[in-house]
Amino acid sequence: MGFGVDVGGSGIKGAVVDLRTGEFVGERIKIATPKPATPQAVADTVAQIVRAHDWHGPVGITLPSVIRQQVATTAANIDPSWVGTQVHDLFAEALGREELAVLNDADAAGVAEVAFGEPQAREGAVIFLTFGTGIGSAMLVDGTLFPNTELGHLLLDGKEAEHLASSAAKDREDLSYKKWAKRVDAVLHEYARLLNPTAFVVGGGISRKADKWVPLLTVDVPVIPAKLRNRAGIVGAAMAAHTHLAP
Repeated sequence: MGFGVDVGGSGIKGAVVDLRTGEFVGERIKIATPKPATPQAVADTVAQIVRAHDWHGPVGITLPSVIRQQVATTAANIDPSWVGTQVHDLFAEALGREELAVLNDADAAGVAEVAFGEPQAREGAVIFLTFGTGIGSAMLVDGTLFPNTELGHLLLDGKEAEHLASSAAKDREDLSYKKWAKRVDAVLHEYARLLNPTAFVVGGGISRKADKWVPLLTVDVPVIPAKLRNRAGIVGAAMAAHTHLAP
């Protein structure tokens, strides 16, 4: 068993994970992300979720941030005070344990999808994208992660891709699936032009309704809905804690 916590712009979610199957064991607990989402406020919320599960083992935690040597170097959709935070030390103090791993949220989701989800994520040059508060990205070559990519911040016509085509942008501007899919399509065309992937795998909560927008895309690269959907971040976090601590 493992335990993963996925920190997002709107909610923080945690669950026990069966590392043999990628399935949750028991219920997932979700708590709204604190406002402002400062390091201490988020760490306290993560500790609350871990305590609620009565979990005493290693913990994996995802953040919408580039994580280098356990230091957050960006702060997308969380408080700017995260930049420069030593995240391992922060969560170790909040949780009362050293046995933890912290990684980028989309990277965690991509790794989980390779292990337990879409088979096509394991072969070729695959771009895994999560559509949520922003657009998270994980680049995978034959299932191996190239970490800490930030494709959601690529500029299109002077605007960041995630400001145009995240699911939050769809909600914020009350876009129909047809209008939103046109924006997603423009983003994917640009990614394809620059990176020439063999496939896109799309996740996040809105992937549950992939039938409403994926068929509208015209990009000349297969676009495949993720199998784990918005469970992937928690699963990948639990996997990271297990792997990080493996002898």
